[in-house]
Amino acid sequence: MYIARRLRGSGESKGVMVRIAVATTAVSLAVMIVAVAVIIGFRTEITGKITAFTGHLKVQALDYGSGVESVPIAASPEMAADIARLPGVFSVAPYALKMGLVKTDEATQGMVLKGIDAGYDLSVFRGWLTEGAMPRLDDSVRHKDILLSQSVARMLRLGVGDRVEMLFMDGERPPRRDRFSVCGLFSSGFGEMDDRFALVDIANIRRLARWNDVQVTGYEIMIDDVERLSSTEEALAEAILPYDTGEPPLMVRTVVGDFPQVFDWLATHDVNAAVIISIMIVVALVSMISALLIILLERIRMIGVLKTLGMTDGALRRVFVLRAARIAIWGLLLGNVAGIGLALAQRTWGFLKLDQAGYFISRVPIELGAWWIVTLNVGTLVVLMVVMIFPTGIVSRISPEKTVRYQ
Repeated sequence: MYIARRLRGSGESKGVMVRIAVATTAVSLAVMIVAVAVIIGFRTEITGKITAFTGHLKVQALDYGSGVESVPIAASPEMAADIARLPGVFSVAPYALKMGLVKTDEATQGMVLKGIDAGYDLSVFRGWLTEGAMPRLDDSVRHKDILLSQSVARMLRLGVGDRVEMLFMDGERPPRRDRFSVCGLFSSGFGEMDDRFALVDIANIRRLARWNDVQVTGYEIMIDDVERLSSTEEALAEAILPYDTGEPPLMVRTVVGDFPQVFDWLATHDVNAAVIISIMIVVALVSMISALLIILLERIRMIGVLKTLGMTDGALRRVFVLRAARIAIWGLLLGNVAGIGLALAQRTWGFLKLDQAGYFISRVPIELGAWWIVTLNVGTLVVLMVVMIFPTGIVSRISPEKTVRYQ
């Protein structure tokens, strides 16, 4: 260790290759941090937006019906309570869906009315609210409020407080009409969902669908970790078995099953991250190997002297591996500062924008996590140090009697 620290002679400390190795390692780690932060950010942001509209999991009738016209099931507070006790579940709420047409003098837009009750978690929508207020939800009174997206309101030229007429198909019966009052506008930045959904009191859906007061489309379940979606799905399927009377039979659906194209697209980003990390590690390795070889060549005479004094090849190799470790650690420290700094700047100011139509969000998302940053640092350092063992093999080929007279 002492010799490794003393290797920083005047020539090496100013060595171009050493500085290049430090800079390359720093840039490589910074790129890896930014890439992983963006990819995790994409997954978190888009998954969060989709699940705000649909939930992570749903319990509904097996015979769901055509399109979004759902087959109702009987609401069961006991089943909801059992589901809420499952590990990782933090929200269970009934919902009801009804397809309709929003009609104004300017345009007509097909939409899905999503009926919710007072127990529904609206925290995400409150964060998206741009104007007005959330729909009034009261189990004892049916309110005619409707929460529209800002994009739909702009297209239909509607504002908060305006009344809007909707047309609903009712099987073989004549279409039904109803009027709602726009209570608020929201913008999630996810155009596909914004243009599709509007929120109302669940009592309105029951009246339009001719359901009784205990019928719902199903239950939406939110979990605290999307990585546990599959295991929670299995546990949920078992939890609803005692309540599945077969009239109609129940089923469990996941957000991944409802939006396979979106999640397949997100999965391709994992491949991109693996490719970027592999390339950056290779770049850092090439620079580190070059720098270490130059250090070794500069110290041939010193190696010969130390061998003459009885130092073993293994001990000499450890000296140079430790020297390489010092270079790598400096590069990692600078890389953390640069990478985390860039990520924080993007998260704070959002200077890198995206085409919302193609990416569902308006700016590059960032998600930082201590666990994966530490893993990335440790993994990079371990790979560098393991590979650095091989170029130090040149030590064993150096002959003391020939090198003590080197220059």
